Amino acid sequence: MLRETIHGDIGESYVKAVHSSGLKIYILEKPQYNSCYAIFGTKYGSIDTCFSVDGEKTQVPEGIAHFLEHKLFESEDGDAFSKYAKTGAYANAFTSFDKTCYLFSCSNMFYENLEILLDFVQSPYFTKATVEKEQGIIGQEIRMYDDSPAWRVMFNMLLAMYQNHPVRIDIAGTTESIAQIDAELLYKCYNTFYNPSNMFLCIAGNVETEKILKMVESAIKVDNPIEIVREKPQEPQEVPKSEVSQSLAVAQPMFCYGYKLDAQKMPSVKDRVCIEILLEIIAGDCSPLYKKLMNEGLINDDFSFEHFCGEGYNAVIFEGDSFDPKAVAEGISAEVERIKQDGINKKLFSAVRSGLYGNAIRSFNSVESIAMQFVDCAMNDYSLFDEIKYLKSVTAEDVMKRIAAFDNSKTVLSVINPLGDE
Repeated sequence: MLRETIHGDIGESYVKAVHSSGLKIYILEKPQYNSCYAIFGTKYGSIDTCFSVDGEKTQVPEGIAHFLEHKLFESEDGDAFSKYAKTGAYANAFTSFDKTCYLFSCSNMFYENLEILLDFVQSPYFTKATVEKEQGIIGQEIRMYDDSPAWRVMFNMLLAMYQNHPVRIDIAGTTESIAQIDAELLYKCYNTFYNPSNMFLCIAGNVETEKILKMVESAIKVDNPIEIVREKPQEPQEVPKSEVSQSLAVAQPMFCYGYKLDAQKMPSVKDRVCIEILLEIIAGDCSPLYKKLMNEGLINDDFSFEHFCGEGYNAVIFEGDSFDPKAVAEGISAEVERIKQDGINKKLFSAVRSGLYGNAIRSFNSVESIAMQFVDCAMNDYSLFDEIKYLKSVTAEDVMKRIAAFDNSKTVLSVINPLGDE
């Protein structure tokens, strides 16, 4: 097994290993901690609806990655949750646009819990009866999300922002799409995307690296690596619709205001750090805009923002509650234009960068945070310490270069209004 130890300049180091199957393994030991966190994941998410292997093209129903996540917990000898209940571990899983992850956290019996994780994720069991049962369960989940204001405000924005890219479709799919899923399709997707060469294992906590690697060596089912060609439709730079609204049971309007950015190439670590700083400068709680919006009562403590990016999609999103979402959107747009004209306040830049650097250092106190950062490393092939490196070295000029991508003609305002307001 190929392995290397990677050292940071903050007194931390971790092991990155590559199993003979191609599985990537990341381990950071925290011997002084009581807890452990492990994630076994695959580069397979809701956007992977069209792919080719060995020249054979496959189109699958929307929501199948999420469906597969649900089904993997079941086996012929019971479900994984029952096994974790006996060890006392907390277990969960999630499917996002570009990945599926299975995880547990515990304060004891780590190796027994790891054995369960490695076993059930590699032991698919699908039958016609169990698939039909799951269609009913996930159908209820989809209907629940259809009535969730926080979910709908986000996906309504994505539907308006993206014309062709599958990021516009709900991660769980639709009741119509999941009705097309059968055991054969599930096995096909599993055998494609759950090949170890497309997977990663991320662990942080009070663990022993050598013991983990020995377990992995015997537990991972070696298979020939698969080259997966993910086919993505051409996505225009323009947004199909600049405003969208819906009425649901909310006390006051909710909003998402997003800028569609260039997605021809994945943002680098430096790009992501610069945009993170830029968002804080535009609307962070130390920014002039944030103070203005708060003083005018246009936003509250629920206001937030994020850089949302992946293969073929790239956006920044501001969201929250407001009695006048359009005024908030106009305020953000005006502040973006002001910064383009006036430049970045150097004092504010220094304060923001220092604050983010401090947050990045503190994140190493959380085994969950470390494990989730490892997932980003595996997905994007970078080092755990890269963000810290750039937070120390980027300049205001580096950050200023990124604001040119914020085009006020490529924005979408999504609003959820209280019932009766439309």
